[in-house]
Amino acid sequence: MRTLWMGLAVVLGIALAPMGAAQADEGSCSARAAEKKLAGAAKASFLKKCEKDAVANCDAQAGEKKLAGAARTSFTKKCVKDALGG
Repeated sequence: MRTLWMGLAVVLGIALAPMGAAQADEGSCSARAAEKKLAGAAKASFLKKCEKDAVANCDAQAGEKKLAGAARTSFTKKCVKDALGG
């Protein structure tokens, strides 16, 4: 019985892992710009606004987590990088 549960857990882990990575990447600014087929000034404008929104969103998340100092800076930097697709 234990082997059955372990096998099921492994199968579910393998099946769901790529889906999580794809969803995270689809939400990035770069992916959304590509999806909208933006180029030139329109793409630059979109990415600038998206970055501004990402910074505000990440800063709010850091505030909710009550982070301060280096922890807040590190969290915000990684959060923005992930949001931008980098």
